[in-house]
Amino acid sequence: MAMPTVNWGPRIKTVVGPNMRRFRVAVSEAPEEIKRVFEQYSENGMMSIDGLHRFLVEFQKEDKATREDAQKIVDSVKHFHRKGLNLEGFFKYLFADINPPLASLGVHHDMNAPLSHYFIHTGHNSYLTGNQLSSDCSDVPIINALKRGVRVIELDIWPNSTKDDVDVLHGRTLTTPVELIKCLRSIKEYAFVASDYPVVITLEDHLTPDLQAKVAEMVTQTFGDILFSPGSECLKEFPSPESLKGRIIISTKPPKEYLEAKEVKENENDPERVKASDEEAWGKEVPDLLKDDYKNDLGEEDEEDLDDDGDKSQHALAPEYKRLIAIHAGKPKGGLEECLRVDPDKVRRLSMSEQQLEKAAITHGKEIVRFTQRNILRVYPRGTRFDSSNYNPLIGWMHGAQMVAFNMQGYGRSLWLMHGMFKANGGCGYLKKPHFLLNPNKVFDPNVKLPVKKILK
Repeated sequence: MAMPTVNWGPRIKTVVGPNMRRFRVAVSEAPEEIKRVFEQYSENGMMSIDGLHRFLVEFQKEDKATREDAQKIVDSVKHFHRKGLNLEGFFKYLFADINPPLASLGVHHDMNAPLSHYFIHTGHNSYLTGNQLSSDCSDVPIINALKRGVRVIELDIWPNSTKDDVDVLHGRTLTTPVELIKCLRSIKEYAFVASDYPVVITLEDHLTPDLQAKVAEMVTQTFGDILFSPGSECLKEFPSPESLKGRIIISTKPPKEYLEAKEVKENENDPERVKASDEEAWGKEVPDLLKDDYKNDLGEEDEEDLDDDGDKSQHALAPEYKRLIAIHAGKPKGGLEECLRVDPDKVRRLSMSEQQLEKAAITHGKEIVRFTQRNILRVYPRGTRFDSSNYNPLIGWMHGAQMVAFNMQGYGRSLWLMHGMFKANGGCGYLKKPHFLLNPNKVFDPNVKLPVKKILK
């Protein structure tokens, strides 16, 4: 469709559409903010060529703008004094084609706060080339995501067919696997092409202890000194993105004990276990998020978040693997209140599906915001999004969720919104959350309806 043309008249513009109908629209007076900027760079009601040049360089950050560029702008705004712009001419220039969208300012947010103070560009099942059930697994989507500035890459790691190596695939589906080592090498090569800020690898671990040890060796040898590895203990506070520039971070749940084949065999015919297996594979609708029920709603598809017997799970840990985990994940036993409890002595990552967050937000919105002030909340698509579609990310961001995980190979308005969001701050993949989500003295409650502020003029 042809764009309408605009003919400027004194305080009146005539919009002529492609069907030749005419619409007369009054041009509003320049707002106070524009007037203040004009006064800053003008003298006696006139912005000179030199004043306009200073405005371009100082205010607009157009470092390469010249005095000749300023003269061309004045010449382009017709019917005004050729030696400069008055307020009306300046206001028209701001909306003219000669004033295009500004280039990115680069990284300009404060990057020295803890990781929990930032929205982070996050991928979901980053290795899939298409749908969640039958597409190929590959390192190519990972490379594409990193080139776009994604900072969180998710890998599901499973024993290969011969049980002697590790593959990446979407478990219990028809997706074809890709070798873990290939994904790790691609991450190392492309991690910092679009941004210098840290890349987090979230692992969903389905491995035996000996394969965990093998993964630890792969990760250590692949990333070497750029791997951030604080040891096996939980962090008391997350480091800042600035301090982690150029580093790779591993995040997963400290692995649970891998059941022996015999034990699995003995339980194969248990109806409850068969039901649980089906739910892990296909996901389930989440019932009401009551305290006693919430434990059963966890991990719609994230096995890392299903909590086994804590003591039992520690017996079979590969110590080399455990030491790699910088951001500990998982849900504690108990209901929603326990999951959102803030521990002053350690920080962690919690995962919720989009549905779980929507339901939890109804009754515990303020508690979610409080949790995300120190800890990291990851939100992922519901298990029935087989087509790799996405959800509305705003509810996650509104509650302070740092990792709103998206299927980056998808398509549609939600993904466009995600792309647009992370164009900000130089496209570095980290956006500082607004102060009202971080204020511990006055925790924001998304469910409170605030009165509309009215400004009378």
